[in-house]
Amino acid sequence: MQNNYFCIYPCINIYERPSINSKISSQIIYGEKFKVLKKVKSFLKIKTSYDRYHGYIKNKKFINKINLTHKVKVLKTRIYESNNFLPFSSEIQILKKKKNYVMFEENKWIKKRDITHINKKEINFVKILNLFNNCKYKWGGKTFKGIDCSALIQIFYKFNNKFFPRDTIDQIKFKKEINKKKKYKRGDIIYWKGHVALCVNSKKLIHAYGPEKKVIIMPIKETISRIEKTANLKVRKVYKI
Repeated sequence: MQNNYFCIYPCINIYERPSINSKISSQIIYGEKFKVLKKVKSFLKIKTSYDRYHGYIKNKKFINKINLTHKVKVLKTRIYESNNFLPFSSEIQILKKKKNYVMFEENKWIKKRDITHINKKEINFVKILNLFNNCKYKWGGKTFKGIDCSALIQIFYKFNNKFFPRDTIDQIKFKKEINKKKKYKRGDIIYWKGHVALCVNSKKLIHAYGPEKKVIIMPIKETISRIEKTANLKVRKVYKI
């Protein structure tokens, strides 16, 4: 039985349980590959290929074959002629080119300048995370419509075709820690219990911060102090991106 499929929608919610009233735990975006584990009424229990994430999605029409060639390098790119957008890191197959546009599905076009080759790497993590600056905070989100703190970090690795866990509970165990960090540097990932931020330089960090309801750049020391005072949480781990 063929049970490997690709998402052909800009974004689909992954739920904790087979119900739209259940909590959204993550999302899959256009071009993401997943395996169907079983059908549960109008839902599919899936496991994503990239980060092996489990959850439930609505049972829709999907495809099982696509030759992915390019990926979206901007926060969002408009799909012509429609009101929809493909989010950052969506992966597509170019079927046709015309002037400054490419067709990735029948009669669905996006701007050529908004994509790059699927194997292209972007080592400037600040450039990627800055795309999401001021985007809405959304638990389980991973697009311009809303993103959470762990997805903001994971999106850099995904764009560069490297594995990185989805949730902070797993991310925090993934790399060797730097102990007793007193001076922070560009590229330091700071973990608290259930939260993560990335230092853009020695004085400031960027994170999808629930209390501010958006992705925001803040002073490092002020953030650490604020989280300790308001959530009674201390820094648990620090390591390089």
